[in-house]
Amino acid sequence: MRKIAKFRLEREKGRFAGNFSGTKKTLLLAMLCVVTSIASAQVTFNTLLDFDGANGQNPVDVTLVQGIDGDLYGTTEYGGAYKYGTVFKISSSGTLTTLWSFCAKTNCPDGDEPQAGLTLVSGGDLYGTTLGGGAHNTGTVFKITPSGELTTIYSFCAKPGCADGFNPSIGTALIVGTNGDLYGLTGTTTIGFFRLTPAGKLTALHTFPAFVVQYPTGLVQASDGNFYVTVSGGTGQSGEILKITPTGKVTTLYSFCSLTNCLDGSGPGGPLVQGPNGDLYGTTATGGEYGNGTFFELTLAGKLTTLHSFDYGTAGNLGTDENSGVILGSDGNFYGVSEFGGEDCSTGCGTVFQITPAGVLTTLAEFTGVGTEGWGPWGLMQDTSGTFYGTTANGGPDSVGTIYSVSDGLPPFAEPVTNYGSVGETIDILGQGFTGSTEVEFGGASATFNVVSDTELTAVVPTAAVTGVVSVLTPSGTLTATSNFKVLPTIKSISPTSGPVGTLVTVTGSGLTGATSVTVDGKAASFTAVSSTEITVTVPNTAKTGKIVVTTAGGSATSKTFTVT
Repeated sequence: MRKIAKFRLEREKGRFAGNFSGTKKTLLLAMLCVVTSIASAQVTFNTLLDFDGANGQNPVDVTLVQGIDGDLYGTTEYGGAYKYGTVFKISSSGTLTTLWSFCAKTNCPDGDEPQAGLTLVSGGDLYGTTLGGGAHNTGTVFKITPSGELTTIYSFCAKPGCADGFNPSIGTALIVGTNGDLYGLTGTTTIGFFRLTPAGKLTALHTFPAFVVQYPTGLVQASDGNFYVTVSGGTGQSGEILKITPTGKVTTLYSFCSLTNCLDGSGPGGPLVQGPNGDLYGTTATGGEYGNGTFFELTLAGKLTTLHSFDYGTAGNLGTDENSGVILGSDGNFYGVSEFGGEDCSTGCGTVFQITPAGVLTTLAEFTGVGTEGWGPWGLMQDTSGTFYGTTANGGPDSVGTIYSVSDGLPPFAEPVTNYGSVGETIDILGQGFTGSTEVEFGGASATFNVVSDTELTAVVPTAAVTGVVSVLTPSGTLTATSNFKVLPTIKSISPTSGPVGTLVTVTGSGLTGATSVTVDGKAASFTAVSSTEITVTVPNTAKTGKIVVTTAGGSATSKTFTVT
């Protein structure tokens, strides 16, 4: 297992060394073309914790996640009681609690060496993966409670020929799909895409031939229901964005270095993020105008636009190896880190940056690698206080990594644990100052709710809810979610269930308000939205026996078969 981790670290160091020498040569020219800025004095950077081995070591490729108690949760690859990695939580003030030390028993049945972050699910449990250990020493999926009770959900290579995959992917955390199942990736040279129920039933959806693509580094499900995967390798060995349907059909959406001199970027990394306009945004580690990576926008149809080229040597544009993607901040801008770059470290210790949807970059913080500061950041998250948090795999007094915070004055907000749900479903909402809250709304519709604690409340998606923002009225003001909550439509019945073309069919269900289209047997049909629970549909002349599909801003719902007589 360790050979994989060391290989990746050396690969990153080698890539950095090659880029650094080239950018120095263009420093004077680049200084004349500054289009970026340095952060203002309101930005505050703090090192919250220095790992020391006993409390964890090397949080490799980890993005922290906020729990229902308001604390942040993550993993370290090594360290802990048995030196094979940990699960931890840390408060905003820097108090760390080790929840689990891996390899607690002989042969590590609980797993060892986690190399990705955790995923929060409704109810407060967290899921994660380990690179090794488990029943077959090829990695696991585990569940852990906020109090530290760990359960191994799945051990890979349980099927003949390891048809279920092995070594769940480095740096690629699990995600929760709109159906409530977990999705993830396995492997480094042979990659697998899988679905896993919370109870532990795994379905291998697709397996790529060895060495066709390597090192998946990000997974996201977009509003169209498809999954988008960031991988290195590919046809031109410069990285690709893959689209995978829920059933496992794979399409190459974009291959990098398609332009001369790789002006479109090379080596994409980290999960993509979907913007309010529906497009996907991400970063590449190399390529672009200066060879130090790019920030790009990609439509779901596969059209890529390079919005920014990073340049290690230009003041304000300090960065290279932006290999963990970006997140969408509560102010509508994107935020991320460069693993290397910056003026305050002779070897380029990394930066934290903000970048607008138009590609204007501001460097918020530069790592120095001196004293308590780390170097080599990977991943960034924003908790509901408005503050950003991240980890470095290196640096600190013991040279085994740190946890840090960066604040640029953004206000608090509320955030559902899942940004989708059906009418009647109970949703967990994260925030702070919830005690004494008087109202919760989904897209402007009032919901019944229960305040669990000052940092968590639960609310039931109301019948009148439409896709839109979730807001909570607290004693100190209204907290609003950063992205739309999607009300998933459902179809409970159709009446009649058969008839000739021209038949008026009544469709009943929930979340049907704002329907944008209805089809019968895939043919567009005229319809009337009667209420949030009812739509009437006219069977079109071209339709044959098939299903009725209603599409809203929240997604699509499919009925049982309507028989055209």
